[in-house]
Amino acid sequence: MTKLTLGSHPFLLGFDQLERLVERTAKSENGYPPFNIEQSADNAYRITLAVAGFSEEDLSITVEDRQLIVRGRQADPGEDRIFLHRGIAARQFQKAFVLADGVEVAGANTENGLLHVDLKRAVPETIVQTIKINKG
Repeated sequence: MTKLTLGSHPFLLGFDQLERLVERTAKSENGYPPFNIEQSADNAYRITLAVAGFSEEDLSITVEDRQLIVRGRQADPGEDRIFLHRGIAARQFQKAFVLADGVEVAGANTENGLLHVDLKRAVPETIVQTIKINKG
């Protein structure tokens, strides 16, 4: 029996990269830091990451190749501190989210140890195009 993939279905032309995006996203999934994704309006989304202990200078947000990448790296607390117990994670992280065409970052802010990244989707115009059929 032949496996039918999304990219090989005869009615889905040009979607062959979608399957690769899904595989790439599944491989990069880890649990730190925890995050929420919510729909805040019809064409707006919000990603919220728990980044307690990270300052704005420790965080960076970039869009690379249709991927929203959030990175966090805390500065070394220094050699002069002696910990008797160290239970608060101070590790670096990188979270990647694949953005659909037309989805853009509207802004980002931190509040109470949470990083909010707001996204908006531009609604494309409906275009009707008539194709001329040429003879032989």
